[in-house]
Amino acid sequence: MPIFAVHYTYSEATVPGRDEIRPVHREYLAGLAAEGTLLARGPYPDGSGALLIFDAADADAVGKLLAADPFQVGNLVDETRVVEWLPTDGFPSK
Repeated sequence: MPIFAVHYTYSEATVPGRDEIRPVHREYLAGLAAEGTLLARGPYPDGSGALLIFDAADADAVGKLLAADPFQVGNLVDETRVVEWLPTDGFPSK
């Protein structure tokens, strides 16, 4: 399956909501990681967003997973960018 990089962009306006929903968001992502769909995840140090790496059939499948993310459900992500990614080294090859 292809690998997708997902870039979340946040704004200062959504900080209080993200702080409140973060435990449920992380629990959701942990479930995706446990099933092998989410390969890596983490916030940007400046708080501007996060990067998530998915192993999924296609961009539509990633979109469905993202739609169920509590951050997305709560409208706490200002912008989402989904890009197919072709790692050349340092990452398990397919």
